[in-house]
Amino acid sequence: MKQRSDRLQNTFYAMSYCSFGSVLIAASDVGLCSVLLADTPEALVREAQTRFPDAKLAQKDTKIQKLLAVVIGVIEKPNKQFSLPLDLEGTVFQKQVWRALQKIPCGKTATYTDIAKRIGKPKSARAVAQACAANNIAVIIPCHRVVRTDGSLSGYRWGVERKKALLEREEA
Repeated sequence: MKQRSDRLQNTFYAMSYCSFGSVLIAASDVGLCSVLLADTPEALVREAQTRFPDAKLAQKDTKIQKLLAVVIGVIEKPNKQFSLPLDLEGTVFQKQVWRALQKIPCGKTATYTDIAKRIGKPKSARAVAQACAANNIAVIIPCHRVVRTDGSLSGYRWGVERKKALLEREEA
């Protein structure tokens, strides 16, 4: 298996717009490694350059454009079935959390405690929240579907308003 640093040398990114603002995806030879949302393309480029300093802009690359189209399709129609190769970089615990998040049905939510119980670590709700915060693949790994125990919305890397809008779209 390739080392992460080798894969990062072959990382490409592309940007577009969606109903939630600007979207940027980054992909390695292995698969999708980042989906970022922001108000402006400039903010996304800055973040991509920080996270992936050797990444190359690939706006005209057919493969990454197809990935970008799928991601935008999922954002716009969240109940749409999709299959994407993912290049997940995280701890074993984070990957357990992210797999559990992918099992939350569209239009439904779960609490941090629910997720902790599902992965067999019932006392680790705070660690689940941290794993959600470390999720680099917005919407595809649906950390926006995780809420507080009282059902209220908590922080979201791409803004609580986006989280609320994503959940409302999924419930429709």
